[in-house]
Amino acid sequence: MISPYNAMDSNIIYQEKLTGAGMWSKVIGRGKVLRLTDLEGGANVGMLLYNALERTERYNMPDTLKGQQVFYLTEGVCLHSDMGRLLGSVVRDTMGWHDTVCGVTNEGVVREKYGELSYQEGKNDFYRSGFECFLIELSKWGLSERDLVPNINWFSKVVSNEEGGLSFVPGASSAGAVVEIRFELDTLVVLNTCQHPLDPDPNYAPKPVLMEVFPAEPVGEDDPCLNSHPENGRAMENTVNYNTLRF
Repeated sequence: MISPYNAMDSNIIYQEKLTGAGMWSKVIGRGKVLRLTDLEGGANVGMLLYNALERTERYNMPDTLKGQQVFYLTEGVCLHSDMGRLLGSVVRDTMGWHDTVCGVTNEGVVREKYGELSYQEGKNDFYRSGFECFLIELSKWGLSERDLVPNINWFSKVVSNEEGGLSFVPGASSAGAVVEIRFELDTLVVLNTCQHPLDPDPNYAPKPVLMEVFPAEPVGEDDPCLNSHPENGRAMENTVNYNTLRF
């Protein structure tokens, strides 16, 4: 299946569809783009990012938000690491708002909201939490619970009221919504498609997501992501120096 959303489809080098509480982890090299497509609407993709060669360096939510003076992720925003470098840049976004503050579901949340369905009863459709899925994938790379950090929730919109209370916005992502992340470092990408922890839907019903990877266009001086905020340009300079010296 080839996505109809971008003219670069002929350049796709990897493609996979995640269904149910799908989980996935692989290294995506710098200079490549990961496209995520919400196939039916209402999807959620929890994501963690680590420097593939130095996994103590990882996505840093506070630096990403305060450095760009944003509360959510969208096109033009960069994904900062805790070492002052860029792991990735959001080069395309048709939805406009992606949560990065609410974390993932755990076993207690899943049980309280959806009940219980064991593997013996549900086989591959048994109920899983985002926390569990992250730990399973992290263990494949020698990482564990201590390596968990605040994650990104693609395709989920959460807003704040005047008192600071957070609420989920149902239906914010429609079928065909796309977000594309260009990687600036070789990055270990860990993700799952479990529902957002604040999703009010009483039914356990994770939505399918299409993943595609293709080569990025060369990064020029007029790149919108790098020019959207001075902090991005400085972090990209650190990233270029790191890549140049290492390779």
